[in-house]
Amino acid sequence: MKQKVVMKVQMTCEKCRNKAMKIAAVAQGVTSVAIEGADKSLVVVIGDGVDPVSLTRSLRKKLGSATIQSVQELKAESAEKKTDPTPTYYYSQYPQYPLYHANTVAYPEQYPLYHADAVVSDQYPSNCAIM
Repeated sequence: MKQKVVMKVQMTCEKCRNKAMKIAAVAQGVTSVAIEGADKSLVVVIGDGVDPVSLTRSLRKKLGSATIQSVQELKAESAEKKTDPTPTYYYSQYPQYPLYHANTVAYPEQYPLYHADAVVSDQYPSNCAIM
């Protein structure tokens, strides 16, 4: 479960804040780190399975004073319906030739059997094969 850990750390300069963020970012299970508070002395860590005691211990070792302010369990985000986007097809007045990939014949299970190629018809077609 995701949890939010707020720790008060003694940080007097920008170098200390950067150091605290680096220490918190490499901790196991951390997904985001932020510095908050009026005096920018709160380190807010959000992650899955974060150990606040070991994180506080490592911050104390490098920066001095660090205390745990709060530990909160975050509710799981609602599962949104994931719908497959419908492909948009463009049609041309010219006949299209099938595309052959070198790996399609050797490994057909890795590649889909359909190709959704976007062909845009030009309002002023030319006979130039390069463009």
